[in-house]
Amino acid sequence: MSSLLRPEEAPAWLVPLVEGCARATEDDVPLRRRPSDRPAREAAVLLLFGETADAGPDVLLTERASELRAHAGQAAFPGGGMEPVDGEGLDARVRAALRETQEETGADPAGVVPLTTLPALTIPVTGFAVTPVVAHWDRPSPVHVVDPGETAAVERVPLAELTDPARRFTVTSPSGYLGPAFAVRGLLVWGFTALVLSWVLDLGGWTIPWDTADVRDLDEAWARRRDELTAHRADNEAARRREGDAIR
Repeated sequence: MSSLLRPEEAPAWLVPLVEGCARATEDDVPLRRRPSDRPAREAAVLLLFGETADAGPDVLLTERASELRAHAGQAAFPGGGMEPVDGEGLDARVRAALRETQEETGADPAGVVPLTTLPALTIPVTGFAVTPVVAHWDRPSPVHVVDPGETAAVERVPLAELTDPARRFTVTSPSGYLGPAFAVRGLLVWGFTALVLSWVLDLGGWTIPWDTADVRDLDEAWARRRDELTAHRADNEAARRREGDAIR
């Protein structure tokens, strides 16, 4: 049991996801653990769903810094490994997700309502057993890159873009990897984050049929993403300049 989860406070548009998460079991997990003699290290990520008047429902994603040794440049949910300060049990995972999100993006946890969790997914490469914590951003606060050495960008990505069939495809690599991907806001979302997003869209009943036969080489997708990211950030900079000119 958890004293921090408050599923009854979900807004109407998030209720289908909360109910879908309640039905999810370990057999539904889209990422299987490789057998290992070592116990998995625990971690948690925050799936923080908010809403804006202009773009509607969205979810908070980050881009990992390119200098990191692991998963450099990848889109991710804010989160990280458990620490002693988090305590034990399910509440500890919730606290870890909130703590890491504040450390990475500056989001004020006082405005976040944890709703539910999904079964943990173990990432074979790192050995972490990651618990996704689903939350509602009841009182959104400004977010930004707190540590450039860890995070390159913070983006609120509208669900309308994630469900757009034109932005969804499958990526593959010579290593044999094959999985879902999204191209949104200059980000190439693939791997663990894309698997969880695809799962969540299905659980919430938000998935729009998309071309699963559209398979792209991962390296080529990265190259296209760099071009899109450059254009996206140029647009953002131009918008900030226009706002500055309007204020003056």
